[in-house]
Amino acid sequence: MGFKCGIVGLPNVGKSTLFNALTQTAAAEAANYPFCTIEPNVGDVGVPDERLDKLAAIAKSAATLPTRLTFVDIAGLVRGASTGEGLGNQFLAHIREVDAVAYVLRCFDDPDVTHVEGRVDPLADAETVETELMLADLDSLERRREPLLKRAQVGDKEAKAQLVLIDKALVLLREGKPARLARLTPEEERPYQLLQLLTSKPVLYVCNVDEVSIAGNGYAAKVGERAKVEGAGCVVISAKIEAELAGLAPEERADYLQHLGLAEPGLNTLIREGYRILDLITFFTVGPKEARAWTVPAGTKAPRAAGAIHTDFEKGFIRSETITYDDFVALGGELPAKEAGRMRLEGKEYVVKDGDVMHFRFAN
Repeated sequence: MGFKCGIVGLPNVGKSTLFNALTQTAAAEAANYPFCTIEPNVGDVGVPDERLDKLAAIAKSAATLPTRLTFVDIAGLVRGASTGEGLGNQFLAHIREVDAVAYVLRCFDDPDVTHVEGRVDPLADAETVETELMLADLDSLERRREPLLKRAQVGDKEAKAQLVLIDKALVLLREGKPARLARLTPEEERPYQLLQLLTSKPVLYVCNVDEVSIAGNGYAAKVGERAKVEGAGCVVISAKIEAELAGLAPEERADYLQHLGLAEPGLNTLIREGYRILDLITFFTVGPKEARAWTVPAGTKAPRAAGAIHTDFEKGFIRSETITYDDFVALGGELPAKEAGRMRLEGKEYVVKDGDVMHFRFAN
């Protein structure tokens, strides 16, 4: 089960530099001119989780495999992208394929780095990007609405249901508000996602600051205020520092972080925040061969979680043998937890909790 976070923003805000550091590759060309990224670049990264290392140490696992999050670097948008300006709609299409969107915003002053609109204003940049996405959504829904209306008028129940969702989104978009603000019933959430609206996706604001502002600055503070009002995610990060860290050996990296007064790379925070805004949880499978973290949405039941490992596990699901992370660590492993009566047998209706250590029983 893969989860993707798209990295978007205006040209020259540090998107590709950040992506390169994030994936520790040079897959995305970083250059001081617009549209240097011609195709979306994809990078798979491990989600930092200290719990996995502790579980592996207790079980003496030969390998440790973190859960994964995929980042997609999408070329810089410009004003008018929704109507094909710049590299336009081809990049808007790439955004439809991701589960969440990270807006990289320039929060630093540097006369040597060109800004496509000739000024540094992260809130205005966010508005430009969001407006283009909203205009694209508006155009898409208005074109879809008329044929659905005709089907609904002759009694098509599916068309009627889709119209209700489309109209909820259109009301917001016509008011200049993103589609993610729609009030939905639990039954409507999945069909609404299937509309593939650009502005229905969770948003993470990434404040790209200079090296002396890693604790934040005035620009980043304003973005943080906006994120708080919207309920969006927000992280402050220096793409330049992260790029330097990515190029260092592990032992040098630790020294550099200490020199900067940082407990960990900013990218770790970015990855975890992306994981959080997607409302994902982690469960673990632990044994002598490997300790592994798995990603599922919050609210996932045990059979679906088993399916994240292999579809056969979900089809033939019998039960899960489940230990909480705290019990596994405190008692020293699977066998002591079982002997202490802390291993539970859970059935098909069990909702997986973050940190569960699970072993699935299934019929072939």
